[in-house]
Amino acid sequence: MQLDKFSDYALRILIALAAHAPAKLAASSIAQMYGISDNHLSKIATQLVKSGFVRSERGRGGGLTLAQPASDISVGGVLRILKKGQPVVECFSANTSCAILPACGLRAPLLDAQEAFFAVLDGYSLADVARSKSALKDLLAI
Repeated sequence: MQLDKFSDYALRILIALAAHAPAKLAASSIAQMYGISDNHLSKIATQLVKSGFVRSERGRGGGLTLAQPASDISVGGVLRILKKGQPVVECFSANTSCAILPACGLRAPLLDAQEAFFAVLDGYSLADVARSKSALKDLLAI
């Protein structure tokens, strides 16, 4: 299974926040760290805030922080929420036009594979993937 850029960048935002916790980071700083468009990163950060993974404070001294401890944020849980409504293949969606769907035996194995993918990632927390905080901070230095 391949992650789209939105999900990839969302995980990168969370890793940067975990590495710098409890400090607040401006979305523009995170965008600069990764060389990503500030506008694009802000849209992703907004979704992370709406999903309850990130807290945002406006104004002077504001910025982004994790809304819960990194150890409580499951990588699989993040991706499940971000990928909600975005099926891996067309036959998982309500609006399928696949002519062989009634007789196709591929749908069940693909669904099993998707669930296995998420199940593996459920076993990893944000704390697990951001364990090397000092190395991450060095690599993400502006």
